[in-house]
Amino acid sequence: MKDLFTPYELQDLKLKNRVVMPPMCQYSVTDKDGIATDWHYNHYVSRAVGGAGLIIIEMTDVDPDGRITDYDLGLWSDEQIPALARIVEACHAYGAKVGIQIAHAGRKAEDAPRPVAPSAIPFNAEFKTPRELTTEEVQTMVQKFQASVKRAIQAGFDVIELHGAHGYLIHQFHSPLTNKRSDKYGQDLTLFGKEVIQAAKKEMPEGMPLIMRISAQEYVEGGYTIRESIKIGKVYKEAGADIFHISAGGEGAIAADGKPGTHAAYQVPLARAFKQELNVPVIAVGRLDEAVLANAVIGNDEADLVAVGRGMLRNPYWTLEAGVQLGKDAGLPKQYELGFPRSRR
Repeated sequence: MKDLFTPYELQDLKLKNRVVMPPMCQYSVTDKDGIATDWHYNHYVSRAVGGAGLIIIEMTDVDPDGRITDYDLGLWSDEQIPALARIVEACHAYGAKVGIQIAHAGRKAEDAPRPVAPSAIPFNAEFKTPRELTTEEVQTMVQKFQASVKRAIQAGFDVIELHGAHGYLIHQFHSPLTNKRSDKYGQDLTLFGKEVIQAAKKEMPEGMPLIMRISAQEYVEGGYTIRESIKIGKVYKEAGADIFHISAGGEGAIAADGKPGTHAAYQVPLARAFKQELNVPVIAVGRLDEAVLANAVIGNDEADLVAVGRGMLRNPYWTLEAGVQLGKDAGLPKQYELGFPRSRR
């Protein structure tokens, strides 16, 4: 019987448990140069000490004007590699595997002088109107994603995640709400995402899985549903995506009649649908902070991995606490034994 602490293996990725720290932006690059700081080092390494099986570094951008804010991480330059490599090496020392989310914010790039997007449609009235990318610029953008993935491999990451969710650039291309183009990237809304996946795979070692994060449901009027997103997922799977990280929303203001659930595990049905329909490994995410609930998602075979976001922001040692609650061996460091009830003498 599988549970949260059953090891997981896919190709060359071997995880000691099913607990994932999902990418969560820290907005902490104080020099605005895209280079990880001591904050990032302490933030991620503490979660490795805390027992997480897989840590996914926050949204890291392929272009300076592709950042949500100027305080975000980047991988558009070789100068940004060493600081990330230092984090990866330290996390490995504590038994965690490390991924990184490669992305471009598109029309949601708040600090870009003039954001770019598939079409010149602003996110809302408070955001700048983006400039529509030319066909040649879209092709160059694919190359930027590829170059960033290459740098991530050089930094020693164990897995790559592409951000195709939450209304960022890949999502903007595959959504009919934000892609009104007339060229080939408008005629086939999944073409940009396919090309980015294929470009990433060219740089990745054989046996390294590629994660695609996708919004499986758009919660706006006229937005796509799980039926359409599964079709998008099939295309991305054929292009080379190995794991799907299932989230939702992010492409616009929430519609009055389409607000997503706010209860625990509200996105798990979306993850389960992808797993069943596409026969692919999935990561479930969204209000899964209770150990018993996260464990049930694995035990009920609704997902292969569980991402715990807010819970890990509150508690770097969430995984160790979950081990105590579930009566499982979470690899408690001997230095912390006195702090956990099961280990008190």
